[in-house]
Amino acid sequence: MKKLGLIILLGLSQAMPTVAQQQITLDLQRTITIANDSSLEAFRTKNMYLAGYWGYRTYKANRLPSLTLNMTPAQYNRDITKRYDYEQDLDIYRSQQSFSAYGNLAIRQNFDLTGGTFYLDTDLGYMRSYGSNTYTQYTSIPIRIGYSQDLVGYNPFRWERKIEPLKYEKVKKEYIYNTEQVSEQATNYFFTLAMAQAEYDLAKENVVSSDTLYRIGMQRLKIASISRADLLTLKLGAVNARNTLQNAESSLKRAMFSLVSFLNLEKNTDIKLVLPGRPGELNISVDAALTAARANNPNFLGLRQNVMEAEQNVDRTRKESRFNASINASIGFNQVARKFGDAYKNPGQQEMIAVSVSIPLVDWGVRKGRYNMARNNLNIVKTSSRQSEISIEEEVIMTVNDFNVQQSLVISAEEALDLSILAYNETRQRFIIGKADINSLTLSLNRQQEAQRNYISSLRDYWFNYYKIRKLTLHDFASGFSLSDKFDYEH
Repeated sequence: MKKLGLIILLGLSQAMPTVAQQQITLDLQRTITIANDSSLEAFRTKNMYLAGYWGYRTYKANRLPSLTLNMTPAQYNRDITKRYDYEQDLDIYRSQQSFSAYGNLAIRQNFDLTGGTFYLDTDLGYMRSYGSNTYTQYTSIPIRIGYSQDLVGYNPFRWERKIEPLKYEKVKKEYIYNTEQVSEQATNYFFTLAMAQAEYDLAKENVVSSDTLYRIGMQRLKIASISRADLLTLKLGAVNARNTLQNAESSLKRAMFSLVSFLNLEKNTDIKLVLPGRPGELNISVDAALTAARANNPNFLGLRQNVMEAEQNVDRTRKESRFNASINASIGFNQVARKFGDAYKNPGQQEMIAVSVSIPLVDWGVRKGRYNMARNNLNIVKTSSRQSEISIEEEVIMTVNDFNVQQSLVISAEEALDLSILAYNETRQRFIIGKADINSLTLSLNRQQEAQRNYISSLRDYWFNYYKIRKLTLHDFASGFSLSDKFDYEH
């Protein structure tokens, strides 16, 4: 391919004014690297991952003991309240003033096996009353240990242990999936610009060629070598060539701006694209691609998460449809005294056991309805998940099949382009010496232009499908490694 070569220069010096333009040369891989590093889409992808990452860190932190300080450093009351006067045997209103403070330091630990919570805490309270009977009191709980739990059988911690690691695994693979999707978009923008530049270069060549042929035609008309109708056709071709050049220039500007904007580069950046060469032999097994997709594709993980969350809702509504019950038990020490030091002397034992029960006697089927709704929703989620899995599998199969045949299409398109260039040059020379007519020349030019479009289009389809397979499977079949394994190693 002598005409096309491997490098498409996208300098617009002849088409557009250059004002402090920054010129860079990009091949496909470099374009994808910049897109995954600097584009706004990549920035959004990274922040989506970080949000999921910190959500998982929060889940892990909830599995660890928590230390909490609860305080009411100062509370002052001055009001008139109703009190019973036992001497007069009647209620009277009295003015009262008081100042109080309270502090609690508690350690809590969730227990995943049963769904309950252990706690260990200590309390200190202070109260001072003002008025005719001024007095001060301290109350303390030096230590108290307790346990609280719902008794209906629903254990939220057990479900969190199942769902949260799956959600984080999905977040990681969504990040890789979105990264490969950015690669897809970059590939599309890359070849759109390559196609626009190829059309622009062809249009420029066509203008020069059309003007030359028209001048030759005028000379040949003088010697009656061609008819006036053929000369008018040549002139029409020259006019159309200039119109095509203007349209191609406009398309080139739009394609350049789209790629520059996507890569988040300076608006006046001038890009030179280096087209990738003929791809090497790579045949991907459909079965291997489906296996990798089922293991890595975040959409599969998302479907599993949906089913698991629906099962969680069924479990909760089923157990809550019976009755609600909870227990809270604690044992410790407490004391009250007029002096701070005495509040911690000879504390008395404190014990507390509380069981609360709520039994729905008449709720008109509300709880049963919630349970039936949750159960039916689970069936819907399972059915929808299976349909989605089939759709993803079909997409994988079709993409792999398209990719496997695309390599031979690239080779044949390259060969067709070489032949079309040779055929056009030969026809053009034969027309100049009067051995070919205008129709043959026009047909040859159209075939060359179509062959060039087909070549760039076949390259685009090959690399687009290549990155789409990486996205769907999170696996690099060219090197044989899993993208998710590489992510875990790098991070």
